Amino acid sequence: MSKSPDDDIAFIRALAQLLRETDLGEIEVSREYGEDDELRVRLSRAAAPAPVMAAPAPAGAAQAPAAPAPTLVVAAETSDPADHPGAVVSPMVGTAYLSPEPGAANFVKVGDTVREGQTLLIIEAMKTMNQIPAPKSGVVRQILIADKQPVEFGAALMIVE
Repeated sequence: MSKSPDDDIAFIRALAQLLRETDLGEIEVSREYGEDDELRVRLSRAAAPAPVMAAPAPAGAAQAPAAPAPTLVVAAETSDPADHPGAVVSPMVGTAYLSPEPGAANFVKVGDTVREGQTLLIIEAMKTMNQIPAPKSGVVRQILIADKQPVEFGAALMIVE
């Protein structure tokens, strides 16, 4: 593969355009040109600023204890599906497809029994279709994505127990 700074710039611009078009949060790619010569690119959207916590109210204020309670309740109710022991997570950034081709039946549906290595879905990344296999045998309990949905690296796709 020949290397040109203009080619690299065009490649990076194409990745940035892909990031905008797909609403992905991050893209990371590496290209090898030869021994000890490669291009590594990581593009990510600017993250939203973290919420700023207000300083504690004076001891005499009656509303100070009430403010943290809703936040704690919300945090306790929300759990990250990627932390589930049966989560099948995306090994890459791309677009997920639940069936082998448009109009075909999905690879799996909720309640299906799958065996280790069985194809659960496909993720298209850089015009390449990548089959995502079941990491273990079990039953599909949840499908956490929609067909043709952009997915990020590490995003929970399904729960197999």
